[in-house]
Formats: sequence, structure tokens, C-alpha cells
Amino acid sequence: MKATEFGKKGWTPERIGDLSGKTYVITGTTSGTGFEAARILLSKGAKVVMLNRNPKKSEDIINTLKQELGKDINVVNIQMDLAEQASVRKAAAEVLEKVSRIDALICNAAIAQVPTQKLTVDGFESQLGVNHYGHFTLQGLLFPMIEKSKGRIVTVGSMGYDMGLKTIKFDDMNWDKDYAANDAYSQSKLAQIMSIYELQDRLKEAGKTDVKAYACHPGSSRTSLIATSGSLMMRIIFGLMKLSPLTQPAENGAYPMLMCATEKNLDQSAFYGPTGRSNWVGPVGAHELKPHAKNKVVAERLWKVSEEATGFKWNL
Repeated sequence: MKATEFGKKGWTPERIGDLSGKTYVITGTTSGTGFEAARILLSKGAKVVMLNRNPKKSEDIINTLKQELGKDINVVNIQMDLAEQASVRKAAAEVLEKVSRIDALICNAAIAQVPTQKLTVDGFESQLGVNHYGHFTLQGLLFPMIEKSKGRIVTVGSMGYDMGLKTIKFDDMNWDKDYAANDAYSQSKLAQIMSIYELQDRLKEAGKTDVKAYACHPGSSRTSLIATSGSLMMRIIFGLMKLSPLTQPAENGAYPMLMCATEKNLDQSAFYGPTGRSNWVGPVGAHELKPHAKNKVVAERLWKVSEEATGFKWNL
């Protein structure tokens, strides 16, 4: 087994100290890795603000967490649909009203493998609209408070970033021609990862080094992601994979984002996730990121396109 900078077992939540007085904002906590991340942060005394689309599910999750961790845990849900820019703006305003600090914004929610082309209300291909544009606007709107708190932005990417075209299809970002679920998903994840490294560069140039930005991924975790939006074929394939040693529990899938949200002196230029077979499972640490994910020319253009598409201009 490959040793990481955290030893042979890799990074685990045992490294997190008392988080009393700290506030974490997390998208997508009603199941899977997002739920596990929220649970672990709350167990360490943090305040958690959950941003979820479904208020009923969120209420159930809060009740589950209170049963497990005690009724005094500090957790709230704010309704937000990443597929709608207006909803993201409304939720961000509510977050800024309700909290006085943000120690980390964890951009975890995602949709994957949408079988046929779907467009969001704003006219974006659904995976790009939810995974990238929704989070791009959210990060920008919450940035002033993250900066004031000397906090972090954590993007949960996916190894899918390396499974598609390996660049952004600027001439057809909605895949009006040749839509393929995996290519569109791959592009959305590549866009998310690229913009984190581009954000790092912009923060450096602006002299705003108090804010840290990290990219990570959960590996191959047993979550409902594919079951929620994938085609029948993808659900069958992933259902079979869940029975194999090539997947890990959702809790382990939460470790990379928790590490990026809490670990001191973590190298921002690295990409974090499981370091075992195919980076699907294994001890959590830094591992290889393919050069195309840090292509500066593409990243700068993507940033510009993202600002134009969302109508949100970062003050950097």
C-alpha cells in the first residue's frame, strides 16, 4: 500500500481537533459523502450550514443527525437548487445573513451521467450548469465572507475529469451536437477543477493569500450519485461495482473534502483523493493531476466564459 504524506493509513478525521466556533457551508448533504462530511464536522463541534435542493429530505437528515449526535448540534439547512442561478443567489444572500464567518465552503453537490441532454432554466447543459456554473456563482457570492474569515473554498471534483475530451468544448459547451452523458459529465468536473487552480492564481495576483482554494475527489464511493441521475445501464454497472473491492464506503469518500477543509499547511497546488488502485480507493493524500487540468490558456478562457454565462463578475 502506498504511503501518503500522512503515513501509510493516509489522512483520517482523527486529525481534526475541536471545531467549536467554526462554520462550514456544504452543498449536497442529504446522502453519500456530503452527509458523512456534515456528520463528522458536527461531531467535532462545528456549525454546519447545509445547502440542499429538497427541504423535506434536509429536515429528515437533520433529525437523523440530532438522534445520533444530540439535539444541541448547530446545523441549519438553506434551500438551494444549483441548477438555477436565481436560487443560488437567493441562498447565498441567506447564508450571508445567517452566519458571521465561513471557515470553509465545500462544493460537494453534483449530478452525473445524465442520459440525454437536459438544459437548466438558464439554458446550460444540466451537468455543467449544476456542477460548475452553480458552484462558480456560489463561490463568488460567498467569497467576501470567506475572505473576512481567512477561510477556504474546497471543490469536490472527480476522476471523471480525465475521462472525456480533456479540454473544454468552447464551441459547443451544451453538447447540442454529439451529446454523450460521460463526456458532458467529464467536462463539468474538469471545469470545476480548472477553475479552482485558476482561482488560486487570481488570489495570488490580487495579494489575497489569506483565502485557500483546494481541489479533491472522493474516489469510487458507494453513494447514490449515479442512481439519482444516471441511465439504467450506468446504474447496473455501478450497482455491480459496489459489490467489488473497487469501491469504498461513503464515509471514506468524505475524507478528502474534510482534509481540504480542516488540515493545516496543506499544499494548494496538489490534487487530493484516495491514492490506491486507479485513485478509486485507498489511503487519502495528494496524487497526480494530469497536465490538461492546469492548462492556463484554457483555464483563463473558461473563467471569462463562466463570468459571462452566469452574469457574475468576481472582484479579483
